[in-house]
Amino acid sequence: MLLEVNDLHVSYGAIRALKGIFCQVGEGEIVALIGANGAGKTTTLRTISGLIRPQSGTITYKGQPITKMPPHQIVSLGICQVPEGRRVFTRMTVLENLEMGAYTRKDKANVKADIEKVFQRFPRLAERKSQLAGTLSGGEQQMLAMGRALMSRPTVLLMDEPSMGLAPMLVQEIFSIIKEINQAGTTILLVEQNAHMALSIANRAYVLETGEIVLSGPARDLANNPEVQKAYLGE
Repeated sequence: MLLEVNDLHVSYGAIRALKGIFCQVGEGEIVALIGANGAGKTTTLRTISGLIRPQSGTITYKGQPITKMPPHQIVSLGICQVPEGRRVFTRMTVLENLEMGAYTRKDKANVKADIEKVFQRFPRLAERKSQLAGTLSGGEQQMLAMGRALMSRPTVLLMDEPSMGLAPMLVQEIFSIIKEINQAGTTILLVEQNAHMALSIANRAYVLETGEIVLSGPARDLANNPEVQKAYLGE
C-alpha cells in the first residue's frame, strides 16, 4: 500500500478526535473519507500532513514511517494537502500562489512548465494570473488551491472538502477535474461532506463516525448500503 494509517489516536485536550483509526490508500486510487461534521475527517488529513501530532499509532508512506516528520518534509516526499476553505494567499496574485506551491522543489527549471500545465487544466486561472487571489470567486479559489498543490508534484493529494460552499454546477466541474488529476497519475485521499459526489468518483471509501471507522469497502457497495443511504445520501 502507498499510504497506511494504523491505529491512530488523536486528542484535542480532553476530546478524543480519533480513536484508533485504520485506513489504506493504494497507488492510483481515489479513496473517500465520508462522515458527518466533527467525525474526524479533517483531523485525519491534518495528522497525515504532519500538522497534528498523534498520541499513538503510525502513518507509513511507501513503507516508510512519517508519523513524526515535519509538514515540509512530508510535502517533499510527495504528499500534499488542499486544505478545507481553500486557504489561498489572498494578497498574492494567482501566479505567486502557484509559485508558492513549488516552494520545496529543487528543480526550479521545470516550475515554469508546470505552471503552464496548471493553466491548461484551469484556463480560468490563466486569464486571471495577475489578479489577487482574494478577488477570485469561491470556485476559482478552489481551482487555485488545487493548482497550487499540484505544483509540488505530489504522488498523493489529500483533498479536504473541495465542494464546500460551491454552487452545484461548480461542484460537478471540480469533481471532474479531481477525476482527471487522478487519471493523470495522482493518488487521491478525499474528505467530502457531499457523500454522493465522493462515492461517485472513489474506488473505495471509509465511513467515519465520532473518530472511528464504522464501515469501509468499495465505493459502489457503500453507495448502495441502506445505512449509508439513510445517514449520508438523504435517501
